[in-house]
Amino acid sequence: MNGVHDVGGMQDFGPIRPEPNEPVFHATWEGRVMAMNMAVAAWRKFATDNRRYARELIPPAQQLVMSYYEKWYAGLVANMLDAKMVTRDEIESGKPAPGTPRLTPPLSAAGVPAFWEKGAPKTRDVDAKARFRVGQRVRTLNINPPTHTRLPRYARDKAGIVERDHGVYVFPDTNALSLGEKPQHLYSVRFGARELWGDAASARDSVFLDLWDDYLEPA
Repeated sequence: MNGVHDVGGMQDFGPIRPEPNEPVFHATWEGRVMAMNMAVAAWRKFATDNRRYARELIPPAQQLVMSYYEKWYAGLVANMLDAKMVTRDEIESGKPAPGTPRLTPPLSAAGVPAFWEKGAPKTRDVDAKARFRVGQRVRTLNINPPTHTRLPRYARDKAGIVERDHGVYVFPDTNALSLGEKPQHLYSVRFGARELWGDAASARDSVFLDLWDDYLEPA
């Protein structure tokens, strides 16, 4: 979807100023929010793409003032409400509603190492035909979907070269809406900087994007 979360290639946000010796978390609560997201993921009530889409739906005025982990927390609450894992009253009070059955957490402290080692890979071992080949010139579609997509605005209707076929992966656009995984080939596509930004960009620079079959057409 088009929104303020998709800031790639946009001007007037100022220079990026890396923080020297930046810590993993700037506050204790940030680490807790990440741990909450990972622990709740073990219920498998919603996928990674559902979580991304929930964060994209945060209203623009809030998006621009929220920190990274504030967005993660807001998205987690939205996902849990949508999956009916909690109620709004329970979120506000921090207490389960009277009579609510307790779910046995599927992720215990002892199970954390194995959970992290296994992860949640998005590759799929299915017979899906590749529509494009390495070295082929392709063009991205000019789409403006009202829902989740991983095709950034700055790279739509742009020509590039397929550099690598990663194999078959879950398609995020349908998976975010719980409409099925629609597994298909994922490619690394190289775009010249001038194709993306115009003649003012360096002729030596390129941008590589991982893009699915459904985002591409022959150029």
